[in-house]
Amino acid sequence: MAKQKLDILALAAHPDDTELCCGGTLAKLVQQGKKVGVLDLTQGEMATRGTPEDRLQESQNAADLLGLEVRKNLGLPDTRLENTREYQKQIIQVVRAYRPHVCFVGAPTDRHPDHGDATTLVLDALFYSGLTKIKTQDDEGNKQQRWRPSHILHYMQDQPFEPDLVFDISDTFELKKKAVLAFETQFHVKNPGDDPESYISSERFFKNIEARARHYGHMIGAEYGEPFKYYNGPIPFTSFGELFDSDPFR
Repeated sequence: MAKQKLDILALAAHPDDTELCCGGTLAKLVQQGKKVGVLDLTQGEMATRGTPEDRLQESQNAADLLGLEVRKNLGLPDTRLENTREYQKQIIQVVRAYRPHVCFVGAPTDRHPDHGDATTLVLDALFYSGLTKIKTQDDEGNKQQRWRPSHILHYMQDQPFEPDLVFDISDTFELKKKAVLAFETQFHVKNPGDDPESYISSERFFKNIEARARHYGHMIGAEYGEPFKYYNGPIPFTSFGELFDSDPFR
Protein backbone atom coordinates (compact mmCIF):
# COMPACT_ATOMS: atom_id res chain seq x y z
CA MET A 1 0.00 0.00 0.00
CA ALA A 2 1.40 3.35 -1.02
CA LYS A 3 2.51 5.77 1.67
CA GLN A 4 1.37 8.84 -0.26
CA LYS A 5 -0.39 11.33 2.00
CA LEU A 6 -3.87 12.43 0.99
CA ASP A 7 -5.56 15.71 1.83
CA ILE A 8 -9.06 14.22 1.62
CA LEU A 9 -10.31 10.64 1.86
CA ALA A 10 -13.98 9.92 1.14
CA LEU A 11 -15.32 6.62 2.49
CA ALA A 12 -18.47 4.93 1.24
CA ALA A 13 -20.49 1.74 1.55
CA HIS A 14 -20.75 1.18 -2.22
CA PRO A 15 -19.01 2.17 -5.44
CA ASP A 16 -20.94 5.21 -6.79
CA ASP A 17 -21.98 6.58 -3.35
CA THR A 18 -19.29 9.26 -3.41
CA GLU A 19 -20.00 10.22 -7.02
CA LEU A 20 -23.68 10.69 -6.23
CA CYS A 21 -23.21 12.54 -2.95
CA CYS A 22 -19.98 14.52 -3.13
CA GLY A 23 -18.56 13.95 -6.62
CA GLY A 24 -18.67 17.61 -7.54
CA THR A 25 -16.83 18.54 -4.36
CA LEU A 26 -14.15 15.90 -4.92
CA ALA A 27 -13.62 17.13 -8.48
CA LYS A 28 -13.39 20.76 -7.35
CA LEU A 29 -10.88 19.90 -4.61
CA VAL A 30 -8.72 18.07 -7.16
CA GLN A 31 -8.83 21.13 -9.40
CA GLN A 32 -7.70 23.21 -6.41
CA GLY A 33 -4.61 21.05 -6.11
CA LYS A 34 -5.70 18.75 -3.27
CA LYS A 35 -4.79 15.06 -3.22
CA VAL A 36 -8.07 13.18 -3.01
CA GLY A 37 -8.88 9.50 -2.59
CA VAL A 38 -11.93 7.25 -2.20
CA LEU A 39 -12.29 4.06 -0.16
CA ASP A 40 -15.29 1.89 -1.09
CA LEU A 41 -16.12 -0.69 1.56
CA THR A 42 -18.00 -3.16 -0.68
CA GLN A 43 -18.18 -4.03 -4.36
CA GLY A 44 -21.93 -3.41 -4.43
CA GLU A 45 -22.45 -7.04 -5.42
CA MET A 46 -26.04 -7.12 -4.15
CA ALA A 47 -27.21 -4.42 -6.56
CA THR A 48 -29.99 -5.30 -8.99
CA ARG A 49 -27.71 -4.70 -11.97
CA GLY A 50 -24.08 -5.27 -12.76
CA THR A 51 -21.43 -7.67 -11.51
CA PRO A 52 -18.65 -6.91 -9.00
CA GLU A 53 -16.28 -6.80 -11.97
CA ASP A 54 -18.53 -4.24 -13.69
CA ARG A 55 -18.66 -2.09 -10.58
CA LEU A 56 -14.89 -2.12 -10.09
CA GLN A 57 -14.28 -1.06 -13.69
CA GLU A 58 -16.97 1.61 -13.49
CA SER A 59 -15.51 2.96 -10.24
CA GLN A 60 -12.07 3.22 -11.82
CA ASN A 61 -13.55 5.01 -14.84
CA ALA A 62 -15.23 7.48 -12.49
CA ALA A 63 -12.02 7.93 -10.50
CA ASP A 64 -10.15 8.79 -13.69
CA LEU A 65 -12.78 11.39 -14.58
CA LEU A 66 -12.61 12.99 -11.13
CA GLY A 67 -8.82 12.93 -11.04
CA LEU A 68 -8.51 10.86 -7.85
CA GLU A 69 -5.05 9.94 -6.58
CA VAL A 70 -6.33 6.71 -5.00
CA ARG A 71 -9.38 4.46 -5.36
CA LYS A 72 -9.46 1.35 -3.19
CA ASN A 73 -12.10 -1.28 -2.48
CA LEU A 74 -12.00 -3.38 0.69
CA GLY A 75 -14.34 -6.06 -0.65
CA LEU A 76 -16.40 -6.21 2.55
CA PRO A 77 -19.76 -8.01 2.18
CA ASP A 78 -22.52 -5.90 0.67
CA THR A 79 -25.64 -5.75 2.93
CA ARG A 80 -23.60 -7.22 5.84
CA LEU A 81 -21.49 -4.32 7.07
CA GLU A 82 -21.12 -5.29 10.71
CA ASN A 83 -19.17 -3.07 13.10
CA THR A 84 -16.48 -5.59 14.00
CA ARG A 85 -12.86 -5.09 14.97
CA GLU A 86 -11.84 -7.08 11.88
CA TYR A 87 -13.57 -4.62 9.55
CA GLN A 88 -12.46 -1.61 11.60
CA LYS A 89 -8.81 -2.64 11.30
CA GLN A 90 -9.07 -2.93 7.52
CA ILE A 91 -10.27 0.68 7.40
CA ILE A 92 -7.66 1.76 9.95
CA GLN A 93 -4.89 0.26 7.82
CA VAL A 94 -5.95 2.43 4.86
CA VAL A 95 -6.39 5.57 6.97
CA ARG A 96 -2.94 5.15 8.54
CA ALA A 97 -1.39 4.51 5.15
CA TYR A 98 -2.75 7.69 3.54
CA ARG A 99 -3.09 9.95 6.64
CA PRO A 100 -5.89 12.20 5.34
CA HIS A 101 -6.42 15.59 6.95
CA VAL A 102 -10.15 15.53 6.11
CA CYS A 103 -12.52 12.58 5.76
CA PHE A 104 -15.94 12.55 4.12
CA VAL A 105 -18.30 9.87 5.45
CA GLY A 106 -21.87 8.83 4.71
CA ALA A 107 -25.06 10.04 6.35
CA PRO A 108 -25.72 9.04 9.99
CA THR A 109 -28.88 7.17 8.92
CA ASP A 110 -30.43 6.65 5.50
CA ARG A 111 -32.93 4.76 3.35
CA HIS A 112 -30.40 2.02 2.54
CA PRO A 113 -29.38 0.20 5.77
CA ASP A 114 -25.81 -0.18 4.46
CA HIS A 115 -25.37 3.59 4.50
CA GLY A 116 -26.01 4.04 8.22
CA ASP A 117 -24.15 0.82 9.04
CA ALA A 118 -21.13 1.96 7.01
CA THR A 119 -21.11 5.36 8.70
CA THR A 120 -21.11 3.81 12.18
CA LEU A 121 -18.33 1.41 11.20
CA VAL A 122 -16.24 4.15 9.59
CA LEU A 123 -16.64 6.67 12.44
CA ASP A 124 -15.52 4.09 14.99
CA ALA A 125 -12.58 3.10 12.78
CA LEU A 126 -11.51 6.73 12.35
CA PHE A 127 -11.50 7.24 16.11
CA TYR A 128 -9.70 3.97 16.86
CA SER A 129 -7.13 4.77 14.18
CA GLY A 130 -5.79 7.35 16.63
CA LEU A 131 -5.18 4.80 19.39
CA THR A 132 -1.58 3.64 19.72
CA LYS A 133 -2.48 0.26 21.23
CA ILE A 134 -4.52 -0.82 18.20
CA LYS A 135 -1.77 -2.34 16.10
CA THR A 136 -1.77 -2.52 12.30
CA GLN A 137 0.83 -3.19 9.63
CA ASP A 138 1.16 -1.96 6.08
CA ASP A 139 1.29 -4.32 3.11
CA GLU A 140 5.03 -4.77 3.59
CA GLY A 141 4.67 -5.79 7.22
CA ASN A 142 5.86 -2.50 8.68
CA LYS A 143 4.27 -1.16 11.85
CA GLN A 144 1.88 1.70 11.16
CA GLN A 145 1.72 4.86 13.24
CA ARG A 146 -1.56 6.05 14.68
CA TRP A 147 -3.49 8.64 12.69
CA ARG A 148 -6.80 10.41 13.16
CA PRO A 149 -8.19 12.94 10.64
CA SER A 150 -8.58 16.50 11.86
CA HIS A 151 -12.01 16.98 10.30
CA ILE A 152 -14.91 14.66 9.43
CA LEU A 153 -17.91 15.69 7.35
CA HIS A 154 -21.07 13.74 6.51
CA TYR A 155 -22.20 13.96 2.90
CA MET A 156 -25.94 13.79 2.23
CA GLN A 157 -27.35 10.57 0.79
CA ASP A 158 -30.99 9.75 0.03
CA GLN A 159 -32.57 11.36 3.09
CA PRO A 160 -31.99 15.10 3.64
CA PHE A 161 -30.55 16.67 6.78
CA GLU A 162 -29.92 20.28 7.82
CA PRO A 163 -26.43 20.99 6.44
CA ASP A 164 -23.73 22.91 8.25
CA LEU A 165 -22.13 23.96 4.98
CA VAL A 166 -22.78 23.74 1.24
CA PHE A 167 -19.91 23.49 -1.21
CA ASP A 168 -20.24 25.34 -4.51
CA ILE A 169 -19.94 22.82 -7.37
CA SER A 170 -21.20 25.07 -10.15
CA ASP A 171 -17.93 24.60 -12.07
CA THR A 172 -17.82 20.82 -11.63
CA PHE A 173 -21.44 19.69 -11.78
CA GLU A 174 -21.12 18.49 -15.39
CA LEU A 175 -18.04 16.50 -14.38
CA LYS A 176 -20.00 15.02 -11.46
CA LYS A 177 -22.71 13.92 -13.92
CA LYS A 178 -20.15 12.20 -16.13
CA ALA A 179 -18.66 10.42 -13.12
CA VAL A 180 -22.09 9.21 -12.00
CA LEU A 181 -22.95 8.03 -15.51
CA ALA A 182 -19.66 6.12 -15.61
CA PHE A 183 -21.66 3.59 -13.55
CA GLU A 184 -23.60 2.71 -16.65
CA THR A 185 -25.04 -0.51 -15.20
CA GLN A 186 -26.66 1.50 -12.38
CA PHE A 187 -27.96 4.87 -13.55
CA HIS A 188 -30.09 6.27 -16.33
CA VAL A 189 -30.53 2.79 -17.81
CA LYS A 190 -32.35 3.22 -21.12
CA ASN A 191 -32.36 -0.45 -22.13
CA PRO A 192 -32.96 -2.44 -18.94
CA GLY A 193 -33.21 -5.81 -20.69
CA ASP A 194 -34.44 -8.58 -18.41
CA ASP A 195 -33.55 -6.78 -15.18
CA PRO A 196 -36.39 -4.99 -13.35
CA GLU A 197 -36.27 -1.24 -12.99
CA SER A 198 -34.69 -0.26 -9.67
CA TYR A 199 -35.02 2.82 -7.49
CA ILE A 200 -31.84 4.31 -8.96
CA SER A 201 -31.93 3.14 -12.58
CA SER A 202 -34.68 5.40 -13.91
CA GLU A 203 -34.21 8.77 -15.55
CA ARG A 204 -36.40 10.24 -12.80
CA PHE A 205 -33.81 9.40 -10.13
CA PHE A 206 -31.08 11.10 -12.12
CA LYS A 207 -33.22 14.21 -12.49
CA ASN A 208 -33.64 14.26 -8.71
CA ILE A 209 -29.85 14.39 -8.31
CA GLU A 210 -29.74 17.52 -10.43
CA ALA A 211 -32.72 19.04 -8.60
CA ARG A 212 -31.03 18.58 -5.24
CA ALA A 213 -27.80 20.15 -6.47
CA ARG A 214 -29.77 23.11 -7.84
CA HIS A 215 -31.67 23.47 -4.54
CA TYR A 216 -28.56 23.59 -2.38
CA GLY A 217 -26.80 25.78 -4.92
CA HIS A 218 -29.69 28.22 -4.66
CA MET A 219 -29.31 28.24 -0.87
CA ILE A 220 -25.75 29.60 -1.18
CA GLY A 221 -26.33 31.90 -4.14
CA ALA A 222 -24.73 29.53 -6.67
CA GLU A 223 -25.99 27.34 -9.50
CA TYR A 224 -25.18 23.97 -7.91
CA GLY A 225 -24.12 22.87 -4.44
CA GLU A 226 -23.45 19.79 -2.33
CA PRO A 227 -24.46 19.77 1.38
CA PHE A 228 -22.39 18.51 4.31
CA LYS A 229 -22.81 18.17 8.07
CA TYR A 230 -19.72 18.71 10.22
CA TYR A 231 -19.25 15.77 12.59
CA ASN A 232 -16.72 17.09 15.10
CA GLY A 233 -18.79 19.85 16.75
CA PRO A 234 -18.58 23.55 15.88
CA ILE A 235 -16.68 24.23 12.67
CA PRO A 236 -13.28 25.68 13.65
CA PHE A 237 -12.18 28.92 11.96
CA THR A 238 -8.81 30.64 12.11
CA SER A 239 -9.61 33.06 9.31
CA PHE A 240 -12.66 34.57 7.63
CA GLY A 241 -10.84 34.43 4.31
CA GLU A 242 -13.51 32.27 2.67
CA LEU A 243 -16.17 34.84 3.51
CA PHE A 244 -14.15 37.56 1.79
CA ASP A 245 -13.38 35.32 -1.19
CA SER A 246 -17.04 34.55 -1.94
CA ASP A 247 -19.81 36.85 -3.09
CA PRO A 248 -23.05 34.82 -3.18
CA PHE A 249 -25.87 36.06 -5.38
CA ARG A 250 -28.88 35.92 -3.04
